[in-house]
Amino acid sequence: MTLMLLDSASLWYRAYYGMPDTLVAPDGTPVNAIRGYLDMTAKLITQYKPKRLVACIEGDWRPSWRVELFPEYKANRVDDTGQEEEPDTLAPQIPILLDVMDAFGFTVIGIDDYEADDVIASFSVQEEGPVRIVTGDRDLFQMVDDKRNVKVIYLAKGLSQHDLVDLRWIAKRYEIPGDRYGLFAMFRGDPSDGLPGVKGIGVKGAAVIANHFENVDEALEAAQKGHPALTPALIKRILKGRDYLTIAPRLVQCAINISLPQVSLALPSKPADLSAIYELQKRFGLGASVDRLIAALGW
Repeated sequence: MTLMLLDSASLWYRAYYGMPDTLVAPDGTPVNAIRGYLDMTAKLITQYKPKRLVACIEGDWRPSWRVELFPEYKANRVDDTGQEEEPDTLAPQIPILLDVMDAFGFTVIGIDDYEADDVIASFSVQEEGPVRIVTGDRDLFQMVDDKRNVKVIYLAKGLSQHDLVDLRWIAKRYEIPGDRYGLFAMFRGDPSDGLPGVKGIGVKGAAVIANHFENVDEALEAAQKGHPALTPALIKRILKGRDYLTIAPRLVQCAINISLPQVSLALPSKPADLSAIYELQKRFGLGASVDRLIAALGW
């Protein structure tokens, strides 16, 4: 019973930038992100045929506990009001999209003070596989687990050309053991999240570390002892980044022990009355996007 976990923000941003902004409701409200999200969901259900699905959303895109650890976390995305910067024509679409998902009966979950990635990670660990995580971000590569059949449907190249990421894919792409992507990311950093990594250590240096050590503590100990796998320059940078590395595991790793709500994860069954869905379809001009999702669900 495959469980599909949607990184919803990743999907609706991809839809927003991938669908024409001429797609509007009868009253002029933009609906390109809504239609793109629904179309992608329909295609994913049709291709992967999950029996369970959760649309995961941000409880907090900048959790307080991560900001306390590292005040610069995602600070590059904060606008003048302290909120996340978001395109003016995307923000009004999100409540409408969530109303549509609710009308269909999809399970939508966000947890206070946690990001969608944390919710996805917790589900992927706490639920039985197979699990398919749908995202355009690399952060969730750390959750890939061949033994438990947890893979990432990676949308960086679009849905039609997406990659199905397993440990072999990670190993080939980054030339590291596939199960050490999290460690690799701690050292390399991620500018999109305002995570600096260790100053002076890029992809190649992070790969050297991930190939020889299993965790941050091992890498620090190796640097202190002058491990032969590490160049003098790399040793210097690791030791200089010690303060950051003490918080990096908690900061970068997804939370996997969130207390998740006990709700049905099953794909929604056909309701006796589809009028609420059709009313939203008509009001917002969602046309074939709603029809495709209905067809994908076998209604």
